[in-house]
Amino acid sequence: MQRIEESLSLETALPLFDLHGTDAVEVFDNQGQVIGVLTRTDIEQAQRGAALGQLVGECMRYRVTGVRPSSEAEDVYAFGFDQEPLCSLLDALHDGVYITDANGITVTINKAYERITGISRAEVVGFHMADLVKAGFISKSASLEVIRERRPITLVQTIHDSRKIVVTGTPMFNADGSIAYVVTSVRDITELLLAKHAQEQLEQIQHMREAYKVPELTSLSAPGVITSQQTEPCFALARRVATSTAKILIQGETGTGKTLLARYIHQQSDRANGPFMELNCTAFPEGLLEAELFGYAAGAFTGAAPRGKQGLLDVAHGGTLFLDEVGDLPLALQVKLLKVVEESRYLPVGGTTFRQTNVRLITATHQNLLDRVKTGLFREDLFYRISVVPLWLPPLRQRRDEVIPLLNYYLIHFNQLHGLNRRWNPEALELLAGYPWPGNIRELINLTERLAVTVCEDEITATFLPEEIFPADALKGEQVSGDLRQQVMQFEQQLIQQAIAMHGTTRAAATALGIDQSTLVKKQRRWREATI
Repeated sequence: MQRIEESLSLETALPLFDLHGTDAVEVFDNQGQVIGVLTRTDIEQAQRGAALGQLVGECMRYRVTGVRPSSEAEDVYAFGFDQEPLCSLLDALHDGVYITDANGITVTINKAYERITGISRAEVVGFHMADLVKAGFISKSASLEVIRERRPITLVQTIHDSRKIVVTGTPMFNADGSIAYVVTSVRDITELLLAKHAQEQLEQIQHMREAYKVPELTSLSAPGVITSQQTEPCFALARRVATSTAKILIQGETGTGKTLLARYIHQQSDRANGPFMELNCTAFPEGLLEAELFGYAAGAFTGAAPRGKQGLLDVAHGGTLFLDEVGDLPLALQVKLLKVVEESRYLPVGGTTFRQTNVRLITATHQNLLDRVKTGLFREDLFYRISVVPLWLPPLRQRRDEVIPLLNYYLIHFNQLHGLNRRWNPEALELLAGYPWPGNIRELINLTERLAVTVCEDEITATFLPEEIFPADALKGEQVSGDLRQQVMQFEQQLIQQAIAMHGTTRAAATALGIDQSTLVKKQRRWREATI
């Protein structure tokens, strides 16, 4: 990664700074020696003052000394802070205390500071604050800001790249108005932020349950039904007809949850205690499909079981038989199925005696059966007999309100299944909510399990999302069209998508683009709603 040198302009250094992904980056001179630290505060101040043309060396606040102070400064007893009763007084405070002299040399810290940050006295006392920023002990220095501004400063620091603390630095002045010391109070807010995040997650889950009618998880084998404004009418109709014997045809694209809806109807019916059997009509060649559905008599064909075999119409007796992809059922078998629908009886393969059956028939297809009727590929009489109650499941791209609840539901599912503790990063959920999901719920389940078992960290962030879902090539500048306003909007969308793909979060992308995060999120939401 290219180093940031003092001779570079801030405008040139800005993309290099963002690539480091930290709040402070080392600055080198022409000989390759580290001479200081460039912070995000330096860059933000230059942006506000429209001074990005300045050289890095001119606006860099923190210059690394690289040496310990003189023996007089090293002797902390010379300052009196380690003498009684002042030492015990500082250690009795619950908040951390960090004191530097007027030059930014660390004079003392109390025990609370050591407890909060995990940084010991030996690591910081006697060192310049800029050296500590460079070494990574803290992300930015309040003390140096106070010395520079000559007024109290409050900011949030990141300690050891994880813990968040609020620090308030206050100058102490000599009689002549010069700064004598900077006293900084420190309070740990990591637990507070975690509690706030947990509360927000709880409120989000409660909101989802209220808005999307998500039931409690009962078992891994029977996933809950998640509905939204787009699918609630379909499930409401399914509930109304579940207790009848009317034949139901479920239509919708592959992977939209037709099997789940069929199971739901079975569970809401009077046959809920009976078996639920399903058969995909594309899974077998015609001969085997007939034997699987109708069974066969003893000696029906070479290799047949000597006692024959029961078909699914026998096995599903008293329950529900679900035939998926019924549109691909061969015409010869359509005739036999029509006999089942009309007379509740069938003839096994090689049999001579009709058998009675007592099943509730539910069928499903991703094809337009009326079109297949017109082309002679599906019997018209069978179509009208199996589609007494047609149900339509819209694709997932038209049910965007269900995406996040489904992602959360199936992540819990796979956490339990594989003994994991994965969780979604809000930024990743935001991106997935805007994805069109051409494979519908089946693709969503596949992606969730893949990420759950392959990601090394507990939090699944946007950087782990696969390229086939968010390909980098798609962000290299698509051809825009339309009037000037439309082209500007399309180009703006490309820039924002590219920034998110590069930086991983909307916050980092917004910072790189020089806009508020709330503005970026609102634009994403407006574009997503425009595609529904």
